[in-house]
Amino acid sequence: MNDTRLNANVGLKIRALRLERGLKQADVAREIGVSPAYLNLIEKGKRVIPFPLLWKCLRLYQQDPEAFMSSLGEGTVDEALARLIEDPLLRSLDFDAASLERLSAEPKLIGTVAALFQLYKNTRSQLDNLLTRISTEGPGAPGDPALGRDYSPFDEVVDFLEAHQNHFPELEAAAEEVRIDGRLGRQATSEDLRRVLGERFGVRVESKSFSRSSVVRHLDPDEAVLQLSPSLTEQPLKFQLAAAMGILVVDRSGLAERITAGARIRHVETAKLIKVNLGNYFAGALLLPYGEFFREAQRTRYDVDALAAIFGVTYETVAHRLCNLSDPRRRGVPFHFLRADAAGNISKRYSATGLRFAVQGGSCPKWAVHVAFLTPSILRRQFSVLPDGTMYFCFAKAMVNPIEGSVERGTAWSIGMGTVADDAKFLSYANGLPTSQAEIKRHAVPAGVSCRFCERTDCNQRAAPSYRFAFSFDEYTKKESFFSPLMHKDQKTAPATKGRNRSAGQQP
Repeated sequence: MNDTRLNANVGLKIRALRLERGLKQADVAREIGVSPAYLNLIEKGKRVIPFPLLWKCLRLYQQDPEAFMSSLGEGTVDEALARLIEDPLLRSLDFDAASLERLSAEPKLIGTVAALFQLYKNTRSQLDNLLTRISTEGPGAPGDPALGRDYSPFDEVVDFLEAHQNHFPELEAAAEEVRIDGRLGRQATSEDLRRVLGERFGVRVESKSFSRSSVVRHLDPDEAVLQLSPSLTEQPLKFQLAAAMGILVVDRSGLAERITAGARIRHVETAKLIKVNLGNYFAGALLLPYGEFFREAQRTRYDVDALAAIFGVTYETVAHRLCNLSDPRRRGVPFHFLRADAAGNISKRYSATGLRFAVQGGSCPKWAVHVAFLTPSILRRQFSVLPDGTMYFCFAKAMVNPIEGSVERGTAWSIGMGTVADDAKFLSYANGLPTSQAEIKRHAVPAGVSCRFCERTDCNQRAAPSYRFAFSFDEYTKKESFFSPLMHKDQKTAPATKGRNRSAGQQP
């Protein structure tokens, strides 16, 4: 039974019990301590009823809880049991064959357990949504102007890009027009781009050292002057020249205003950040024209290094551009992308694969993007599996750029990408790796999104307790990670100690 049907089923039965007893909705709401409007939503199946509230209703209606819960089940006993044992959370309880055999002989019990577990999952989903809302909107109601402390303008820009599938046809067309008019070849040079800036945009390009500052580019649209740091090497220099063109195109066409018209923008800085991202998008479209880039991406099977060499741009520029291939007529493999530093901070992220990244509290150290720092400049690749069974193929490379021979003074980034495991067959980086679902599942690295929301009970690198489990501690039992919850199976392996009560880390 899916979540929506379960909510509707519970609501209908609660309503039927009330009507059978001739009770008014307002009277029942007062008895169980909720508003009539909230009870109305529950009865219509539009809200999940929390366990304590359900028990209050059943006591009020003098209804046997076991009979009520078992009446919610549907399908055969075998089907209900199969759904239970395949769920990642229940697999952590480590049922043995004898336990399953005893369960199969109790159809009423299975129906009750299945319904209770579905209600638990629905309640947990509500908790996840509430935690997300608190982190993005603050503790107030949705739409509250008081913004949450963790939802930054950068997060808002990511949401904007994902809402548009990171594809902007107007910018693609504008970049193609500039390429044709500027007679730019496959590997346009910085001199080519300087010429186009002067001829088409009337902008003079100057080299300027920004003393005691990390500024590398400054565009003065009123004076029609672009100043660039002499420290820029050819590939970054080309991108900055192209990005400056993009800003000018966006300004002169009013594209940013048209795209964001009607959007609910919460931060004053977001509009400027969107303009910067659109300028960068134009740069990618100019240096890596969609049609030609798409053909080469397919020919090389999305080999980022090969594409960077073909078009004369950086690895990171190609990685970004691969996330733009969302034209319905020429759609590429959907990727997720992130850039992280050695401390695990994620400074760029985008997802077209359904993978959600942790906005706060650190991400999972099992992902290739973090492991890549162990082998700089060498590609790391892996299959990863989430607790819900979803599998991804991921690859990452750490880029170290020293300054004056010092890595500490320079920059070190890891560029990570990935796609769903089923699409790994389209990528050259998956050569030599398992291809069947069974083999992929066997070799996949167990991973999560963040320790705080991870359902894994035995991760050897858990760095914080999960919200999904009640944190329990036993000074006599040590797991690999201090923060891993103690489960029933852990108690079975530990010797019993008289007079000591060891509580298991059961899901709340």
